[in-house]
Amino acid sequence: MKKTNDALVFEQDAGSDDDTAQQAKPTIAKGKSRAMEKTSNIAPTMLPADYQPSESEEFMNPMQLLYFRKKLEAWKAELLDDASETITGLSQENLHQPDQMDRAQIESNAALDLRTRDRERKLLQKIESALRRIDDGSYGYCVETDEPISLRRLEARPIASLSLHAQERHERMERVHRDD
Repeated sequence: MKKTNDALVFEQDAGSDDDTAQQAKPTIAKGKSRAMEKTSNIAPTMLPADYQPSESEEFMNPMQLLYFRKKLEAWKAELLDDASETITGLSQENLHQPDQMDRAQIESNAALDLRTRDRERKLLQKIESALRRIDDGSYGYCVETDEPISLRRLEARPIASLSLHAQERHERMERVHRDD
């Protein structure tokens, strides 16, 4: 993959043999939606670097699916990088400080980092779920009502699986049952 002035271009090694070329081609599993099949055809070509999904386009067209896939994959890579930095940081910290206050501060910071990484672990599961929904063609549609989730909501929260109305209903029910 190389970045040009206005697009991300995916290239295949020109000197590869037929077996490698066959492996590089995207394959479509049985049961995949037409939109996902179109996305697979678009993925090896281009996604403009300044592309933004708009309401005037067909909902969840191949370009939109590719856009959200790239956004989710970038978010996932960022979280995984943060997690590996935390592991490195925790393994290098010296807990054998002579001062008890210093040691307590280090332990407190480590506990906070671990809680943050646990929340990010749960977020990674949601990102994986969203990527699976892109693969099976259900991304962008509410899992409860099957109505389209607005592009503005998906842009703000790409892991959203509920429409705004369904999410509000879910949160109201959560508040009612939490009080019990």
